[in-house]
Amino acid sequence: MHDIEPFYNWRHIYVAEEDSLSPFFGRTYSEFEFSQTVYNYYIHPQWDDFGSRTLYLKILFVDHEQHFAIIELLGEWNDAIENDIMELKREIIDVLYKQKIFKFILIAENVLNFHSSDKEYYQEWFEETSEENGWIVALNMPAATQQDFRKKKLQYYIELMDIPDWRIYHPIHLFQKIDEELMKRLDN
Repeated sequence: MHDIEPFYNWRHIYVAEEDSLSPFFGRTYSEFEFSQTVYNYYIHPQWDDFGSRTLYLKILFVDHEQHFAIIELLGEWNDAIENDIMELKREIIDVLYKQKIFKFILIAENVLNFHSSDKEYYQEWFEETSEENGWIVALNMPAATQQDFRKKKLQYYIELMDIPDWRIYHPIHLFQKIDEELMKRLDN
């Protein structure tokens, strides 16, 4: 796991630690000191800790004019023991929401598994974004993780989508592709 880095090809466009509106503004990173773990496995030091012991993230891009954020996730999404959705909602999403970010793309291909609990935070997040014509998408979640997610009917709050080649897109174009797809689904 230590060699899985957050996607870095958009760093010439956006860097969360340089964005004064970011929850990670001013944070510094070591390229050599591996101190964070998911269970017994060290992870790359570029991942951000937001209060969970099993799930980490990286804000890859935020567009304050179009009101969206792209966030990459790594680890185990564990609501049953760690209440990861509460930590994510309170520590990251609420901060972005105050900055008028209403559309969220969660890159979930490195979410190894999912353990659910209550739906309240998902429902709250969904309702807040819906009031602003926003949405939440989990992109490329592994099939087994999706199955656990669907078992609890959380796809009603967070849309599950697959775009395997998302890395080839400029972040604005990825956002537009997802936004258009969601609008088509709503029209049908």
